[in-house]
Amino acid sequence: MYLPNGATTALNEIRNAAIVRFSVLALSSIFFLVDPFAAIPSFLAITDGVDAVRRKRMARKASITCFIVLTSFGLAGQLIFKMFGITLPAFEIAGGLILLLIGLDMLEARRSPTQEAQGDTEEGAAKEDAGIVPLGIPMLAGPGAISSVMVLVGTVPSLWNWEMAAILGSIAFTCIVSYLVLAGAGRVKTVLGETGIRILVRIMGLLLVALAMQFFVNGLTDLGIIAKQ
Repeated sequence: MYLPNGATTALNEIRNAAIVRFSVLALSSIFFLVDPFAAIPSFLAITDGVDAVRRKRMARKASITCFIVLTSFGLAGQLIFKMFGITLPAFEIAGGLILLLIGLDMLEARRSPTQEAQGDTEEGAAKEDAGIVPLGIPMLAGPGAISSVMVLVGTVPSLWNWEMAAILGSIAFTCIVSYLVLAGAGRVKTVLGETGIRILVRIMGLLLVALAMQFFVNGLTDLGIIAKQ
């Protein structure tokens, strides 16, 4: 089908805007839920007395674990939906509820129990190597981050398109930043300070609450309870 140059340009602009919008949504929702800055105090407590080389090794192992877990759920997300008969609207509402609870905790500058249960830090400090558990999962790749990835994947028509590339790219970027933040946790804490980290966590929490409400709206819209705009 032939389209005039003007129409082709307009379609390309719309497509590019959709790509940017979805990529920003994917990156923000995944990064805010992994939230490596909020994990700094626990990471420093777990690695207290550990030399710099071993601390970087644990940060790398935690980031790789986070990448493997989130990527696995991303690739298997649609299969899981089909296997258990879960509809996307139901998961959007459930995921929105999890995001809301985590966001409310972050607004108070504290880690949600879904990200860090009581005793996780002490258990990690007692381990010889806590890079996989509890640092990688659940402190980085917790239920909130997994839910967010699966909701995003549920909106993708197939595994091999630009939306999926945006999701996997967001996971990779988040895990790289997580490694850099945790590997330099001492310097980051010195630069930002306790107050700076809490302010940053609260800002992320506010944005996360907004994302949670958007997931709710999307789920209710897909169910037909709210009219599409």
